[in-house]
Formats: sequence, structure tokens, C-alpha cells
Amino acid sequence: MKIKFWFFLAAVACSNPVSGSETATVPSLSTISNLAIDVIQSKLTVPSNAKVEISPQSLDTRLSPPACSSAIKAEIASDREVGRNNTVKISCETPSLQYPWQIFISVRVDILYPVVVATQTLGPGDIISADQVKIEYIEQTNLRGQQFDDLNQVTGTRVKRRIASNQPIFNSNLCFVCKGDMVSIYARSANFEIKTIGEALTDGNLGDRIQIKNSKSHKTVEAKVINIGEVEVRM
Repeated sequence: MKIKFWFFLAAVACSNPVSGSETATVPSLSTISNLAIDVIQSKLTVPSNAKVEISPQSLDTRLSPPACSSAIKAEIASDREVGRNNTVKISCETPSLQYPWQIFISVRVDILYPVVVATQTLGPGDIISADQVKIEYIEQTNLRGQQFDDLNQVTGTRVKRRIASNQPIFNSNLCFVCKGDMVSIYARSANFEIKTIGEALTDGNLGDRIQIKNSKSHKTVEAKVINIGEVEVRM
């Protein structure tokens, strides 16, 4: 997990001297940072294929929180679920302190998913080859629409809309079957399979239902796109 550090010191209250019966320590900036990270991690539920970057705001090294003789407490400062931007409260509530202190820290959370991106700019009509795509981890807020996590899913498809280099490839950028393509038409049942050919009358992606003109019967049928250059009709 990649971790960056950035903090915001919201408030630190002055404290009275701690009595001699208590051992007071001044928490280090790294301790405060790790407490903030730990409390965010404890509230996160992330898919196994995702990566997480937790980034507390950088605290001014010239500042030092007061000493504390009890366990320092860390908690998210609101009841909402962990989002991209969060506030964590770090506090010391030693009974002997007349003024318990608190520090509020802004913590950013980035969740990244493995997606197929273009290795070069691709234009309409291009047929995607294996060396034109790669897998990269992309922050979830930059993923709008259906994307892909396997290079084989897009290799051989045709580009419908321009895709910039290093940008995610979305379903809407492609056509698995493009208007005017000759496609294989499958009609299947539990006992047999019929295959013929036809012409796509519209663009389509995986799962789309499009109009196909049967080259033998010249009839137009509705078919479901099941692969590159392949459609299936209902029996």
C-alpha cells in the first residue's frame, strides 16, 4: 500500500502540568499520523483487487502537541462512512489535565482499480492490438462507465471514439460489432446450434441487442452481441 502524509492542525488546547504520579509523553508526528491511518483502515471495506492510498495532511514540524499520560484516542469526526476526504480527531483525555487537547486531521483516501488503458492515442476505426493496451491502477472517481480489467477483453475490438494515451478504455469507446460488419449469427438450443452470417445494421458492445440482416434470408433480426464479430438470436 502506498501511503502519503498530509495533516491539518485544527486546534490544540493548552494543558496544566501533569502530576508526578503520572508519566506523560509527547506523541510524535509519526504516531499521530499512524493513528489517523489506522482508524481509517479499520472503517474501510475494499474489494480484493483494489489498492488503497491513505494520505494524512502534513503537519508543521515546528508544532508539538502537549504531553499526554493516557492512551491517545483516534476517531473519525463524523458519523458518515469513509469517503475520499475525511476528518480524524486525535485527542488526549488524561483526567489530570484541566484542558484536554484535540487535533483534527484531514485524511484523503484514494481507492484504485486495475483497468485497461491505452498505451497510445487511438482513433475511430482503429483495431486494438495487444501492444496498444496495458493494465494500470486508476482512482475510482476517474472511472465513469463500464471499463475492462483484462487485456483480452478489448484486443481485436474497433475504436468508436478517440481514446487518449494512458486513459482508461470504456465500453462506450468501442464496438465489438460495428455497423456494416459481417458477423457470425448463432441460434442455439439445448439440442442443436445453427450458425449463419449477416450484416450488422448498428454498432453494438457486449450484451447489447442490435439489428442484424441475415445474408441468406435477407430478414432483419434482433441479436445479442456475445463476442467480437459474434451475435446470438433467441430461439
